[in-house]
Amino acid sequence: MDSNSPAAAAAAVDSISDDLKNQTLDNNGGDNLGHDRVNNGGNNDNLRQIRAKLKLEELKWDHSFVRELPGDPRTDTIPREVLHSCYTKVSPSAQVDDPQLVAWSDSVGELLDLDPKEFERPDFPLIFSGASLLAGAMPYAQCYGGHQFGMWAGQLGDGRAITLGEVLNSKSQRWELQLKGAGRTPYSRFADGLAVLRSSIREFLCSEAIHSLGIPTTRALCLVTTGKYVTRDMFYDGNPKDEPGAIVCRVAQSFLRFGSYQLHASRGKEDLALVRSLADYAIRHHFPHLENLSKSDTLSFSIGEGDASVVDLTSNKYAAWVVEVAERTASLVAKWQGVGFTHGVLNTDNMSVLGLTIDYGPFGFLDAFDPHFTPNTTDLPGRRYCFANQPDIGLWNIAQFATTLSAAQLINDKEAEYAMERYGTKFMDEYQAIMTKKLGLPKYNKVLISELLKNMAVDKVDYTNFFRLLSNIKADPTIQEDELLIPLKAVLLDIGKERKDAWTSWVKSYIQELSASGVSDEERKTSMDSVNPKYILRNYLCQSAIDAAEQGDFEEVCRVLKVMSRPYDEQPGMEKYARLPPAWAYRPGVCMLSCSS
Repeated sequence: MDSNSPAAAAAAVDSISDDLKNQTLDNNGGDNLGHDRVNNGGNNDNLRQIRAKLKLEELKWDHSFVRELPGDPRTDTIPREVLHSCYTKVSPSAQVDDPQLVAWSDSVGELLDLDPKEFERPDFPLIFSGASLLAGAMPYAQCYGGHQFGMWAGQLGDGRAITLGEVLNSKSQRWELQLKGAGRTPYSRFADGLAVLRSSIREFLCSEAIHSLGIPTTRALCLVTTGKYVTRDMFYDGNPKDEPGAIVCRVAQSFLRFGSYQLHASRGKEDLALVRSLADYAIRHHFPHLENLSKSDTLSFSIGEGDASVVDLTSNKYAAWVVEVAERTASLVAKWQGVGFTHGVLNTDNMSVLGLTIDYGPFGFLDAFDPHFTPNTTDLPGRRYCFANQPDIGLWNIAQFATTLSAAQLINDKEAEYAMERYGTKFMDEYQAIMTKKLGLPKYNKVLISELLKNMAVDKVDYTNFFRLLSNIKADPTIQEDELLIPLKAVLLDIGKERKDAWTSWVKSYIQELSASGVSDEERKTSMDSVNPKYILRNYLCQSAIDAAEQGDFEEVCRVLKVMSRPYDEQPGMEKYARLPPAWAYRPGVCMLSCSS
């Protein structure tokens, strides 16, 4: 097989998924296109510029999505098939009764140039529950489809999310505001369009936690309770109960998904023009560097032998676009793998064209290392979306996206194949770099990392705490054998002599690699601690905050938010938030969650 072929790239990603399950890794490499990746606002909180402090009424709206794309002529919320349209204008309709502000993100407020005092407004909860429409907003629900668990599901759409519009900040950055849980839309099917406090807290906290980890994501401005109860069957066991209702204000540069394009392509020739319109819209507003590529950009690549196998991305902006979407997606998945994050529902309607983590339903961070971990009860039989499968599923979803653009005749088969090839090489390149940094190695060492993951899986070692403690290993080959495991004793629990021998052997090999690098222990520890978080949003931390909030105490939500905003710092006094899950965390509904929200 040609090592540069799309099939080879797909095989490489398949190999990562298979090898993770077997606690081994594959090796590959690749260049990137050279475009700087946007981390959804960046992680440069210490470099914020002085900006205008605006009141809510002073936000600068620019409703480009509604202005530039065709909409549904109807504005009712009767569940129905919406044809030839990208959205339906619909207003928030969730009933409220003395809504309360649970928590907010100051850093997201800064993205919007919002005066922090605005969070103190008495009418703030009314506005962000949708009971009082935000001045200048033009609400709508987006129309899209998608593959769910590998099967085409047809029209899906924003069933409980209502976009208020787009705000332009002082940097001319475009930020879309969206209320999740704000009531029915034409895409709600038989659901009520509402959300409960439990799932809303999880989405609010994880959106901000993922951002603070340096991973591209949608953000969360605020979380409010509605003062009303919502009936939910959390375990799908026929025992529904009333739960507090809540609404999250999500913020992203765009909520366009792979499924936004798929739905129109699936409807045949009449709607294929919408695929082009949506592609033009995304490129114009979110990938403007692709509008006027010139030959001097030298974005031509060979995917085989002969002139017919050359892909010239400068001659087709749509080809350049799908390649960049593929690379952003690959980079995103690699970052998830690095911190042990499992999305749980990687359907194509939950995949952002901007390469953002989007739609926090069932999600989870690894505790004990288990490549087959899935946080989604619906996914348990086949574990399609388990931790080890995420790289492969990312490629599968890119293939569906490329197929959609091919159907609209925006790209040809060679360009589609190249996008998939680029996903494979980009993922491998980033994953290897991340794992090398996590171990503080001078270069990628496949054998050493494979053996480490195998040992971690056998002994069910905590993923986050292990890598954090690993930086305490000294690069000193003269350390006595019976002292080698002392820095790791807090995570190597209840292991017998045979396993101690296996770990001792690995640590010896690891020290040998470190000692050859010439980097001081102090310098290496600083570097490793900057990529290995001490604090992650473990499910039991979410549950503790949820339990308190359901009793009217929102302080724990705010404390968890604050701790997760600095995941790589030691934070003296906050050590309890880095502890292993307690026994109660393994009861149903805490660490294994369904989609009910």
